[in-house]
Amino acid sequence: MTEITKLSTGSPTEQHGAYSRCVAVDDWIFVSNTAGRNPETKTIPEDLAEQTNQVLDNIERALQAVGASLADVISAKVFVQKPEDFMEVVTAYGNRMRGVDPALTLTCPPLGLEEYKVEIEVTAYRGAGAADVSRLLLGA
Repeated sequence: MTEITKLSTGSPTEQHGAYSRCVAVDDWIFVSNTAGRNPETKTIPEDLAEQTNQVLDNIERALQAVGASLADVISAKVFVQKPEDFMEVVTAYGNRMRGVDPALTLTCPPLGLEEYKVEIEVTAYRGAGAADVSRLLLGA
């Protein structure tokens, strides 16, 4: 039988919008678009790299709650508020995700609040980080 776990952080936005921070369906894990608000201080870093790392910390915390990690991420969507911030966000993201190398979508739409400079959504598969990985190079 399918096992579904729905994780909430208790944030007012999750409650108001009737959504879960993370939903695990058996070994598949779907993490909602996540901003860089520190859950303890409730602040959002101004610095792009710090904000990107806080987003990834928040995602990692959700993944760990359902028995997974960033190493299990197989797909990510990175949303950057301003196109001119793109490279700095991608650099910070790459520093954390290098070696995991999930499929990636990067785009620059308006985000929910101006203070959100970056938001990230991921899909993970529990255990993917420990799997044997084949790497192919298309064209050279």
